[in-house]
Order: sequence, then C-alpha cells, then structure tokens
Amino acid sequence: MNRISRRTLIGNSILAAGAACIGGANVLGLTQTGINAPDIHFPAAVRERLAVATWPFRAFINAPNNKDRDRQKPGMDLPEFAAKVKERFGVPGVEPLSAHFPSTEARYLERFRETIEKAGVRVVDIPVDNSDSYYSPDPVERKRAVKNGKKWIDVAVILGSPNVRTSIARVPEVKPDAGAAAEALRPLADYAGSKNVVLNLENDDLVSEDAFFIVKLIETVDHPYLHALPDFCNSMLSGDEQFNYKAVTAMFTKAFGICHVKDSEVGEDKKVYRVDLKKTFGILKASGYRGYCSMEFEGQGDPYEGTEKLIRASLQELG
Repeated sequence: MNRISRRTLIGNSILAAGAACIGGANVLGLTQTGINAPDIHFPAAVRERLAVATWPFRAFINAPNNKDRDRQKPGMDLPEFAAKVKERFGVPGVEPLSAHFPSTEARYLERFRETIEKAGVRVVDIPVDNSDSYYSPDPVERKRAVKNGKKWIDVAVILGSPNVRTSIARVPEVKPDAGAAAEALRPLADYAGSKNVVLNLENDDLVSEDAFFIVKLIETVDHPYLHALPDFCNSMLSGDEQFNYKAVTAMFTKAFGICHVKDSEVGEDKKVYRVDLKKTFGILKASGYRGYCSMEFEGQGDPYEGTEKLIRASLQELG
C-alpha cells in the first residue's frame, strides 16, 4: 500500500462506546499491567466477520489523495464502494484506506457512517499509511508519526471502527529499531486504548515491517491495545514459501481484530507469488483468532472476480 495521511477531528466518548458494540462476544477485563483489555465484540457468524478492502479497487476510488485512480475506469466514492460491497459480495464489512478518504472533517465522517449503516455496512479497520517513521533517529519525525496516528484513531472513533492499522515507514540507511519504535508507539497505544480502538501493525514491508520485527516490537511495547495484522501473502515477496508461513504463524500469535486474506501477490518484478489458502486458514484457525477477515485481492486480473473467489474460500474454510 502507498504511504499517505490526512487531517481529522476528535470524536466523543459516546461514539467510542458505539465503536465497541459489534456483534457477539470477545475479550473484556484487566491485563497484568492493569490496563483494560479491548472491550470489543466480534460477530460469531462467518459471513458477518468478512470485509472487503478498498485497496484492490484503488483504480476506481475517487479521492484527492488517491494517486492510483485510473480515469479510464468508472469512479466511485467511499459510500458507493460500501454499498457495492454489500450488494455484490454480500458481506457487511469495509476497510477504507486512509488515502481513499476525500475528507476527514467530522461532518463528512458522520455522514459517511450514517449512510453506510443504513445500507447495513460497517467499517472494520482503517489502514493508515505514513510518510514518517516510528523508528526514525529524528525525534521530530517520530512525533509527527504519533500525531498522525492519533488523528486517524479519532477518525476511527467517529466511524465506529474498532481497528486502525498504522504503517511503519522505512528510514533510508537506518536499520529498523524496535526500541525507538516502541518508545513512539507506547503513547499512541495508550491513546488508542483511551478510545477503545485497537492499534495494529502489519507485515506489509519486508524491511521496516518484517513479521518477526513486528512481533518483537509488539512484545517490547507490551500493551493490550497494540496487536498484529497478519497478511496472508505479503511475506511471500521474500520468495521463500516457508518463511511466509512462519511469518504468518508468528503474526497470528499477536493478532486480535483484523487480518488480510489474499491468495497471491504481484512483486515489483511483476512475478506472481501465491500461497496455499487452505494451509494459511489452518494457521489462522489453530491460533484461535476470532476477529475480522478483510479481503485484499492483490493478484492479476479483475479485483471483483478475485474478491469473490476469496470470499468463497473464506466461507468454506471458516464455516
């Protein structure tokens, strides 16, 4: 995913409470640190756990910051996308990328939430892309990254999203530093916890977001509101199939509320990397994961057909 961010406003405690009330039963209580664990309830029915990300449909999404828009294709805004997800795919969840928001003003966000809720759709996660890094040696840059994270947590509160995925940008010629990143992420996790929104880290970059670095970072921060977002295929870009399955297994030990389902990925060299969906779902089930599964088709071909295939596989493997 591209690394972009935008401005937002703060929600209130009533909306934060509303973000927590989504379906069946899950986790509640105090952790060993004395901080309340996420009070977030996930649905038990398989179809209700499924969502579709905007990323595979980036060529169609109208938004000022969407650099991937293809004007040769028909366009749609986020409410139209959400309605299409419900109508065509028959699932109730959407995962809108930060770059696909035309506005983060409270008035727009509240109208967006009202519109999609009437259509029976909900936001399950907001993947937020950053240009600033949490492990930068520059403390000013780290502070900017935290500030951006807080803004999108506020967006999540207004939209009723239980999750936000924050990215860890690369720093040229600087090796990822779990200590520096943990120092920056700890107060951000505190802020997320104060809003009952779970902060997630994804294995989305082989350098700055290596799965095992992510796991180490989460263990270093040791916060009930910081978790992993396992992506089924991103680590396959290493070219090592066994590494990918080990990475996914490690990520699911720290997962809580959101994961990305995909069966393939196209590398920068245009090579298509594939994973065994059945095996990967086996890793998910063995971990006891009960959160949302967002379809993020990344293979070659039509994203509509690819997404439908992923949904069919998810219903079969999780049913």
